[in-house]
Amino acid sequence: MSKTRFFGNLIKTNPTLPTANSGANYGTATGIWTLEEAGAFRAAGDWPVPASAPGAPTISGVTAGNAQVAVAFSANASTGGLDVSSFTALASSGQSASGSSSPITVTGLTNGTAITFTVTATNAAGTSSASSASNSVTPVVGAARGLFYSGATTSGTSNVIDYITINSTGNATDFGNARSARQYYTGGASGTRAIFSHEYQGYDYITIASTGNATNFGSLNAFSTAHAGSSNNTRYLIWGGFDGSSQTLTRIEYVTIATTGDGTDFGDMNESTFYNAAAGGETRAVCSGGQNIGGGGSEVNTISYVTIGSTGNDSDFGDMSHTKAEHGCTTNDTRVLFIAGLKDGFQNTNQVEYVTLASTGNASDFGDLSSARRGISNGNISSTTRAISGGGSTTSSVNVIDYFTYSSTGNATDFGNLTVSRNRLGGASTFGGT
Repeated sequence: MSKTRFFGNLIKTNPTLPTANSGANYGTATGIWTLEEAGAFRAAGDWPVPASAPGAPTISGVTAGNAQVAVAFSANASTGGLDVSSFTALASSGQSASGSSSPITVTGLTNGTAITFTVTATNAAGTSSASSASNSVTPVVGAARGLFYSGATTSGTSNVIDYITINSTGNATDFGNARSARQYYTGGASGTRAIFSHEYQGYDYITIASTGNATNFGSLNAFSTAHAGSSNNTRYLIWGGFDGSSQTLTRIEYVTIATTGDGTDFGDMNESTFYNAAAGGETRAVCSGGQNIGGGGSEVNTISYVTIGSTGNDSDFGDMSHTKAEHGCTTNDTRVLFIAGLKDGFQNTNQVEYVTLASTGNASDFGDLSSARRGISNGNISSTTRAISGGGSTTSSVNVIDYFTYSSTGNATDFGNLTVSRNRLGGASTFGGT
């Protein structure tokens, strides 16, 4: 096609092959065609302009925030012959967000829950296939709060609730009051709500980010004193306890933290204990030690575990190096620490041991608490990097708060003091907090 003469002697040289464009200009081309030329373009597959969905983007990184993740990506060089109008990032948990460029921030996610992402691209012809999945990422609450709940004093009991910011140091601050001043509370938490349980009071709850007094959550399935408690971001479990008469219990029950209501049966422990201690990560919870009245009142050194998202009986994990009761138990979802308490014949100890939560096996030495004491905070007070222990009793109640760094073994470091000296107090912290 060199020259084409039209009516009125209008001449066009080499009419232009049509090219793809976006929007209102989609498929336009310059030049004037004869009917034969248009037919030739159509026969060659050049008209109408061929177009398709774009190629899949490539994710370059994911950055966690508070209930959100920013997804960074690169567009595919293949646009399908049309301009890309939008990109969509989709979480494996179902939430999504769209935008015109990288990065895209997906909100409304659950803190403490690991997820992955894919990204698609869209043009006028359709939507690309999904990118390869991103690395796993866990939205985080931010700075974790640690909570110390009620407890026994040297002369009685206290209903005070204290709190700290775990990634700092300093003395605790008053949060509010428990529904009743009692000893033997234990606790657990999601990223937003803390639950504390007691044989008489049942379940109490508070909103972690605020301050104020506790509110009734629901009732225990059956009377159980001096039990252990553990949680992930969804469920709170209690383990064992004493029936108030003559027997230690094997019962495990649970509640769903985001709702309110009474406890539901989860399963049974292989060994009945009270004065035990437990802690949970996102998938697995462990329970350790305690005293077995049915076994003659002796302390035990056993560690067991359950998968929190299911129900059923516990399984053997391993053993601590000594029998232990009235101790603390914390985890950052990687390591589990068993802190101080009574060991080997009801003697106060400052010994701290640890296991790796995802495996099974016997505990190894971690270091020492600042002093030998029992009745320390019962419940997981942790951030992703630090373990906290508060209160307890030597010969009388103390107000000491200590911390450990999970990634390295070694002795406790002073954090500050509780507002009130007490022992046999409950503990909890922001699940997944830094």
